[in-house]
Amino acid sequence: MAQDQIPGIDPAARPSGTGCVECSAGDGPGWWFHLRRCAACGHIGCCDSSPGQHATMHARHEGHPFLTSFEPGEDWFWDAENEQLVAGPALAPPTSHPLEQPTPGPEGRVPADWQRQLH
Repeated sequence: MAQDQIPGIDPAARPSGTGCVECSAGDGPGWWFHLRRCAACGHIGCCDSSPGQHATMHARHEGHPFLTSFEPGEDWFWDAENEQLVAGPALAPPTSHPLEQPTPGPEGRVPADWQRQLH
């Protein structure tokens, strides 16, 4: 099976935005450490080190097991179901949040003690 035909990965799915959907909507503390992209639908959520842990929640709730980094310069896939790195195809751009977007983010919403709040 070709990489672009992996069940659960849609290479054409575009990212839902530039930040965590749930944090941006007010679910949780409203900030994230790193971002992850659902390889099935493009949902952008925050990583498991972030207080909200929305990316893995989305994967489990929606049955979309494959996540990829949405950080500049990172190119990997994570199988949240089997908890292992996997190979995956190139996805529709953009493949990361904008370079000018700070990490952690979003700008102006990250608390001064953010490092103590990481998981």
